[in-house]
Amino acid sequence: MLTHIDSEGKAVMVDVSSKPPLVRVARAIGFIRLQAETIRLIEENLIKKGDVLTVAEIAGIQAAKQTSQLIPLCHPLQLSSVSVKTSLVHEGVEVVSEVKCIGATGVEMEALTAVQLALLTVYDMCKAVDKQMEISGVRLVSKTKTEIA
Repeated sequence: MLTHIDSEGKAVMVDVSSKPPLVRVARAIGFIRLQAETIRLIEENLIKKGDVLTVAEIAGIQAAKQTSQLIPLCHPLQLSSVSVKTSLVHEGVEVVSEVKCIGATGVEMEALTAVQLALLTVYDMCKAVDKQMEISGVRLVSKTKTEIA
């Protein structure tokens, strides 16, 4: 956990200055259920707001880079890499993110934020044609930390 309560009962960021820099990688996944007609419209690039999958991927990358501004007490990190991949699957869109940095704290929140915002972008772009969308299954699937090679 990156935050704690100090001796005066106030929430503060955890001091990670004594932790060595490591290569940190986190992967997250999520899903948005769509109606068959919505999937068809996305496949044929007929959603009025544009290319849903590409815009969602860019939104996810942008969101990962802004995580510390969105989540109180989250450390700002110098990210080395962010990838967000959207895939049309049988009942909707699956989003997978991978975030990397060299630092003293992990990138789980950045990976999760990337997935959430990519899914919200799909929702926003499709809300005019699908009133039954459902976001689910957002979770961290892995996180690693290794010494710098």
